[in-house]
Amino acid sequence: MIGAFAYLFKFAGEEIDNVRKSVFWGFIVGIGKMIEMGGIYIVISAALDGIHGKQMSWQSFLIVLAGVIVACFAKGFSQMEQTHAGYFMAANKRIKIADHIKSIPMGYFNENSLGELVGTMTTVIDNVETLAPMVMIRMMEGLITSGVVLIAMMFFDFRFGITVLFVDALYLFASSMMERKSRSVSPLRQDSEAKLVSAVLEWLHGMSVVKSFNLTGRGDKTLEDALEYNRSSNEKMEKFFVPYTLAQRAVIQLGTFIIILESVLFYLNGTLSLTYALMMVIMSFMVFSNIGGAGVAMSMLRLMTSSMEKANKPETIKKMDEKGEKYTAKTHDIEFKNVSFSYENKEVLHDISFSVPDRTTTAIVGTSGSGKSTICNLIARFWDADSGQVMMGGKDIKEYTLEALMDQISMVFQNVYLFADTIENNIKFGTPSATHADVVRAAREAACDDFIEALPEGYNTVIGEGGASLSGGEKQRISIARAILKNSPVIILDEATANVDPENEDKLQKAIEKLTENKTIIMIAHRLKTVKNADQILVVDNGNIVERGTHEELIEKDGIYRRFVLGREAAESWKL
Repeated sequence: MIGAFAYLFKFAGEEIDNVRKSVFWGFIVGIGKMIEMGGIYIVISAALDGIHGKQMSWQSFLIVLAGVIVACFAKGFSQMEQTHAGYFMAANKRIKIADHIKSIPMGYFNENSLGELVGTMTTVIDNVETLAPMVMIRMMEGLITSGVVLIAMMFFDFRFGITVLFVDALYLFASSMMERKSRSVSPLRQDSEAKLVSAVLEWLHGMSVVKSFNLTGRGDKTLEDALEYNRSSNEKMEKFFVPYTLAQRAVIQLGTFIIILESVLFYLNGTLSLTYALMMVIMSFMVFSNIGGAGVAMSMLRLMTSSMEKANKPETIKKMDEKGEKYTAKTHDIEFKNVSFSYENKEVLHDISFSVPDRTTTAIVGTSGSGKSTICNLIARFWDADSGQVMMGGKDIKEYTLEALMDQISMVFQNVYLFADTIENNIKFGTPSATHADVVRAAREAACDDFIEALPEGYNTVIGEGGASLSGGEKQRISIARAILKNSPVIILDEATANVDPENEDKLQKAIEKLTENKTIIMIAHRLKTVKNADQILVVDNGNIVERGTHEELIEKDGIYRRFVLGREAAESWKL
């Protein structure tokens, strides 16, 4: 239990001061409870001594009222501090995880379930958000209040204090056993929660496939297995807690019975006054009810620490080397020196070397899976090369911080992702300080201002997650507007015109020309008109650069590029 609390204090981080404040206010709650007991003691003494009168009544009333006020205000402050700590430690953890995953290789997201990470960011940290304040409130208030009451009981008669300490020891032993044994089941519950989120996300994303093959009710076995795993792990944990919970309750009831029995026996043998005997009975209910409240929190302690351990796991993912400096290159030539790269155990680039001079355009062509996108991703340092060097401006890109590197690179992907936000915020995502006029200018240059202004709220129109409410061509043009606004010296275009409808292709081609003016360009393209004007063309086949040169040079050779061009010309000339 002590170790679990130490873990909680460590997890609290910046919120540790609020946790300490809550402990202080919890102690004041205990003082308030004792003031209440003082008023009750006066009433019992007066009643047994036959004392009557308004003065005594008001005196006891005011003492009890003072205790209630102190306890209520202190409890309010304690809960505020604990709730603030619980929610903000969860918020801070989400931010830390988000910052951390910005610096890990993109390969992580291929090798691991994105759903598990989402489950950690949502369900698992939600447990911390919910459980941490509850555990702190009940544990601290229960232990502190029962401790203060115990001291008072020792003051009245040390024999009762010894009894309470004995019962507390039994209770804490049962709770400690429960906390220790629960280590085996709590991680299973956390794992089942994460797997359930992963399965639900996969099922939702694949709904179109399930429906198209008429597999509704038959194609969701993974989801059913995840639901069953979650159900069984929760049921197992609940069944596990039952005997320990019963043992805790039995100890509490036994303790109350012993105190009442002692009070009667000590009174009958003349070693305890009736006033003290009655006070001991009343205080026994108070001390044991607070210990019981702390015990309920203890049962959740392992689940809370398991959630914290799970929440810390993403931060153990190894970051890319970030020993670089915040450096802005004077020139933006790109060079690959004997670069090899593998996805897991499959090598996809084999010792390739090439250079892209500053402010020139290099087109990369090749069959699907040949390694074209991998080359672009290595430039942007989504991954690090297994061997060799990727250079920009004469420096290895590892010598730049990731932030400095990405400040100098803009990427336009074939599959555009837009956020569930306004169109304006999506366009200025990479340049948050841009003005509305800047956004409109970029949109106009990207040939997307016409459809934006036709929307109900114009640039303030909120689009669905992933840009679901827009067509592929519209999303592509917004992505280009985003890159125009960022105005980076290096532009990477990964099939930037792939999803553009024919009537807007000419507009978009002009937008790309505007985007790429006086920039270092690396583009992956299949459209002949996009490729033929490049300063150099690299033909990639099976992870090797098999041809390089200008369009005129390569078309004269009987190679892959010539066959590519002839195939494209035949396709573009075909008519219905």
